[in-house]
Amino acid sequence: MATPRYTLTELMAVVAAREIADGEVVFAGTGLPMLGVMLAQRIHAPRCIIIFEAGTVASRLAHLPMSVGDPRVMRGAATAAGLMEVFTFVLQAGRVDVGFLSGAQVDRFGNINSTSIGSDPRRPSVRFSGSGGACDIACLARRTIIIAKHEKRRFPEKVDYVTSPGWLAGGTSRTESGLIRGGPSSVVTTMGVMRFRPENKEAYLASFHPGLTPQAVAEATGFPWAVTGATETPPPADEELRILREDVDPERIFLR
Repeated sequence: MATPRYTLTELMAVVAAREIADGEVVFAGTGLPMLGVMLAQRIHAPRCIIIFEAGTVASRLAHLPMSVGDPRVMRGAATAAGLMEVFTFVLQAGRVDVGFLSGAQVDRFGNINSTSIGSDPRRPSVRFSGSGGACDIACLARRTIIIAKHEKRRFPEKVDYVTSPGWLAGGTSRTESGLIRGGPSSVVTTMGVMRFRPENKEAYLASFHPGLTPQAVAEATGFPWAVTGATETPPPADEELRILREDVDPERIFLR
């Protein structure tokens, strides 16, 4: 997956950037989401609007922030308020088009677990940090993009705990539960890109990263899923790499 021309992190940042359309309002977190949204703004989505959890809206980033609370996120922002304002007047109001999420487990319907491992959440074998704002984003953004490391244990048939709801049990279960908008559109992993079928919301393999095969991705996934028809992920273009390295993250804060 990593080649002499680009690293896996660079490939994933480029893939994440390609998921963003011009003019969309994007709720971005630290790391790969920041790389992706900054690259998208400089390549094909100059009018996309970046939202950060710390309270800034429509930032025009000149330097890559270390976190969502870095003062650099305020550069050129239309609003510099706080978490409550962003979550109520922007996210709750339905103004966020895309939200980036991640977690310890992701299942076949895009449900995310970032709470605990084990069948009994009161006595977990592992306890994680929990939702933060991720559940709100999963419920209220018009669509979500999940970033995940691809390992069998991280992609079970069913997550141990639903911290952030995806398509729940598939089909119409999400809307029937009262979530009137949103749902995951893609999962960008270290091995490929999965998407969800419109008719039943089950995951399928859309693309596998260069150097891998659909079978290798299937074997690293903890549930049976369709990999037939998957194509190779298009590699980063020279211009995408140049901007990512020279403009977005020249200090290699997140690029490896």
